[in-house]
Amino acid sequence: MTQMIHRNLRQTPPTAVCAFGMYMRDSNGNTYIDASGGAAVSSLGHSHPDVLAAMSAQMKTTAYAHSGFFTTDAAEELAQRLATDAPGDLNNVYLVSGGSEAIEAALKMARQFFVENGERQRRIFIARKQSYHGNTLGALALGGNEARRKQFEPLLMDVPRVSPCYEYRHRPPGQDINEYTAGLIAELEQKILEVGPENIIGFCAETVVGATLGAVPPTPGYFKGVRALCDKYGILFIADEVMCGMGRTGTLFAIEQDGVVPDLVALGKGLAAGYQPIGALLARDHVVERLRNGSGIFQHGHTYNAHPVAAAAALAVQKVIKRDCLLGAATVRGTTLRRMLRDAFGGHPHVGDIRGRGLLVGLELVQDRATKRPFDPDLKLHAAVKEKALACGLMVYPMGGTADGKRGDHILLAPPFIATEADLGQIVTRLSDAVEKALVAIRPA
Repeated sequence: MTQMIHRNLRQTPPTAVCAFGMYMRDSNGNTYIDASGGAAVSSLGHSHPDVLAAMSAQMKTTAYAHSGFFTTDAAEELAQRLATDAPGDLNNVYLVSGGSEAIEAALKMARQFFVENGERQRRIFIARKQSYHGNTLGALALGGNEARRKQFEPLLMDVPRVSPCYEYRHRPPGQDINEYTAGLIAELEQKILEVGPENIIGFCAETVVGATLGAVPPTPGYFKGVRALCDKYGILFIADEVMCGMGRTGTLFAIEQDGVVPDLVALGKGLAAGYQPIGALLARDHVVERLRNGSGIFQHGHTYNAHPVAAAAALAVQKVIKRDCLLGAATVRGTTLRRMLRDAFGGHPHVGDIRGRGLLVGLELVQDRATKRPFDPDLKLHAAVKEKALACGLMVYPMGGTADGKRGDHILLAPPFIATEADLGQIVTRLSDAVEKALVAIRPA
């Protein structure tokens, strides 16, 4: 028996022994196409020589420096690059160890922003149903994934929620998309008024919803409406780009395509493409200036903040993305992947929707296409798809609870930006095989 605590305590996963480009190999000699980048992390694929060289060079000089004593050139240069590339005046960068930590830092900075202005009564965040913001307690409280939250509910702060921007399921037949969007903004405004604007710190949303809904993009104008409401009522807008940021959607920040600037942005996953654990919080000037001109500190910190090797890895990843024009590749390949998926699954009786932005793509599986009725959750179709895909030499990222937190299944695809058209064809072919085998597996004998 293993002494390692794995996610599934009754099953030990295969042992990875080699990873290169788009592929991973286990100790039994099986090779897999990594079509999900792990969890939408490996945007450059595995073993990229430029990133490995940058990490090695940093380890030879300064492998670790506590941010309470020192800064490093790697951390400073990464922060400068992120601030330069970010939209608007998101000029201030706080480096952490991952996405959940970035969200925690956002919550604390947002609260401190108002405390430093004497508004101590502000204690409430508004978020959306069917969202995911991380697994630490603050991030878990913010998220609306009921399955993940349920047993920890007594430990979590209360967070009022509004509907997600989920056109496939929530826009009534015949309703204009602009009317649907306006309805969502009206619902958010009603929630703000119900809670009391003077009590609210901020509103948090994923720009493109990742794991919980499966690559659901916002409708046109949605985030402009959100930004206008936050400005109207004096609350902060926090964009969670942990999964959809750093080029995954075809622009470095997904929110660039929506034409607004959040007050705070959380990054993770693709920031260092999996080569080191790192995340970042970006803040607008007015947020940080209030802290700088008040207490002069951000009352927060972790042991591995601004880790120099992690910063060097992230900086190398960002340089490769720019040098090799991989944002354009993500856009072009994403369009190609969705076309291939529509060709393969567009008429499939159990594929209800194919959606996404750039190389963040989702397929929603349904029992009935006409009614959008989900499969019985007891069948665990998403788990069957993952199992059959692995047997086909394919790594995908399926999840359950898509429709309402309990029912519904989707498959998330997030291949690396280096994928060729031939690679995408292989992904679609193997996925088609896996879906058919999974559907057979869940049918009664």
